Order: sequence, then C-alpha cells, then structure tokens
Amino acid sequence: MIMTNLARLNQAMGLQRSSASSKQKVQPITQVLKNDENSGDLSLASITSNLHDISNPNKPIPSDLAYNSWLVEHPSALGSFDWMMKAAKGKRIVVFLDYDGTLSPIVDDPDLAFMSDEMRAAVREVAKYFPTAVISGRSRDKVKEFVQLSNVYYAGSHGMDIMVPPRPLRPCDANNYTTAMDIKGSDVLFQPAKRFLPAIQEIRTLLEEITRKVEGARVEDNRFCISVHFRKVREEDYGILEEKVKSVVGKYPEFHLTLGKKVLEIRPSIEWNKGHALEYLLDTLGFSNSSDVLPLYIGDDRTDEDAFKVIRSRGQGFPIIVSSTQKEDTKACYSLHDPSEVLTFLLRLARWRKASSSSRSLAQIWGVGSNLPRSV
Repeated sequence: MIMTNLARLNQAMGLQRSSASSKQKVQPITQVLKNDENSGDLSLASITSNLHDISNPNKPIPSDLAYNSWLVEHPSALGSFDWMMKAAKGKRIVVFLDYDGTLSPIVDDPDLAFMSDEMRAAVREVAKYFPTAVISGRSRDKVKEFVQLSNVYYAGSHGMDIMVPPRPLRPCDANNYTTAMDIKGSDVLFQPAKRFLPAIQEIRTLLEEITRKVEGARVEDNRFCISVHFRKVREEDYGILEEKVKSVVGKYPEFHLTLGKKVLEIRPSIEWNKGHALEYLLDTLGFSNSSDVLPLYIGDDRTDEDAFKVIRSRGQGFPIIVSSTQKEDTKACYSLHDPSEVLTFLLRLARWRKASSSSRSLAQIWGVGSNLPRSV
C-alpha cells in the first residue's frame, strides 16, 4: 500500500509516466516546474509536508498534487514547445485565441478586462508570422476595442459575428445565414444569428429589469448573446438570480442558457459555436482542405471545448487549455497555467518563427534548405 501511494506521489510530480493501461500519447511528455510561488511548484518543503499522506491511502490527494498529476496527461505547452515545433515542421500554423482568461486575466468588472501592453505586443508579433484570430464570447466590437490590433481577425459572440476578408458567397451560406458588407466595404461580416437580434434585445431589456433587484448582478450586451455576470453577487443570491434568468429564457424557446466562469449566457439555439467559427475561418482563409495546416487554439473556458473538439477531429493541431486547476473533461491536449504563461508561449512562438525565417533566408542564399519549415 505504501508503494502504491509513493507511485501516486511520483506520478503527480511528473517523475514517472502513467501506467501501461493509461491512455498513451504519441508525443514525449516534457514538464517544466517553475519556481514562481503561484506555479504549483513541488519544492522540497511541499514534498515533505505531503509525505504523511502516504500512510493514509484513503485521504484525498491535495489539489496541487492532483493538478500536477493532471499535467501528466495535459503537459505544459511550454515544456512541450520543442516537440510541438518539430511536429509543425513543414506545416502551416494558424493561431486562434480566446480573450478573457487567456489574453487578459479574469476580473470582477468585465469592462476592466484589459490586456497588458506586453500581451498586445506578443499577439501583434505572432500575427506577423501566422494568420491569427481572436474568438471571444464578447461582442466583436468590444473585443476589438480591447485588443486594438489591425493584423488579426475577430469573431465575437462565440463565433456568431465574424469579420473576414471578402470571398465568393457559397450557396450554403446564402441559404442558411445572412452576410452583410462592412461599412468600410473591405471586409465581410458573417452573422449566422442575425435574425435573432430583435428577440435578443427584448431579452436584454427583461434581464436588466429583473437583475436590478439582485445586488452585484450585471447584464452585458454581446450583440448576438447576452451575459449576466454574477462575480459580485453574494453567494446566497446565486440561486435567486439563476431562477430569475431562467424565468426569462423560458419565454423564448429558440434560446438556451449556459454557464461560464461566474457568468450566465443566453444564446440562440443554432448549430454554431467556437468550433464552427474555427472551421469557417480556416475555410475563408483558404486552409480548409489543406492537410498541412495545424490550427493552434488557446482558451480557458468551456465554450472553447468546441474548438478543441474540432482540432481533435482533424487529427492534427494543438488544442491548449489555460487553467490553474485540473479539468478532467477537457478535450485539450496541452495546458498553460495562466495568461502570463500564454504571454511566454506566444513570445516563444514568434521568436521560433522569426528564427526559422532567418534560417530559411540564409539557406536560400546558399542554395540549401529543403528541410526547413515552410513559410506561412
């Protein structure tokens, strides 16, 4: 029994691979334990403090050990970076990013979820080398206002409001969805839920009325969906707020209610999510039928799981979840601890591509380079 628990401790520390009966990964697992006080690092002191658990096999594994055990199956994208880039050799990477909790920290006031200048610079640099899109639950205008970059694509309302370059309209688009030219005339707006706008505004008005009676509740109009934030609501009022919101949504059978991080979201019940948005953007950018394309998606919320599923179904790509706790039901293959690690990863990705471009240019001068990464 003691040996069993020692094995569990070693596995949690990343000192041994999961057993043969566990799901095997094709890539080698490399983990990096940081010395940051918030990184869940297993220092000597923390290891010693947990040794008493070995004598009690029925005692739950502490959360930090559980998280590090989870990392065995969802290794750090930073620790796995070299392997990931080797897998990307000769491929074209397309980058997709969530906003809240990924490019910016989760904050109490949604209007103050600003990304840092360092993060903005990193995204700008990545977009120089890879097609890059931000897919958010926020309204497209709002997330664009936060990001403030002109060299990325924007998809708001969980992908129900996408701005893309003009392209020929396919019959399926014309039959099922509504598109409208942007005011500038240079881009096309793809809005599959446009017909729901009148009902969405009705729901927003009703929600604003009922939430006035719940202290701390906040309604956010995200154009094609509505968010009711309850991060500032007293815990004892959660149930009251949820029932009030459900009473409104129940009057509109074409809408449904979902739960996010301290937020209730009301969306039209159409077959469209962040996964569809990812596919649509790949198609629009000319990558849908390319076997050499690797979509890389970084997100922290359950709504990002739809994009992770799409990447898994393609059989190639990098779904990366941002989380400081274990997420057993995630479809992501890799993980990053928080937005600060997202920043580090993006900077490293840009540097890698820049170095690859420099090497390619030198190789072309000398007449070699058949094995160098393809340009994007």
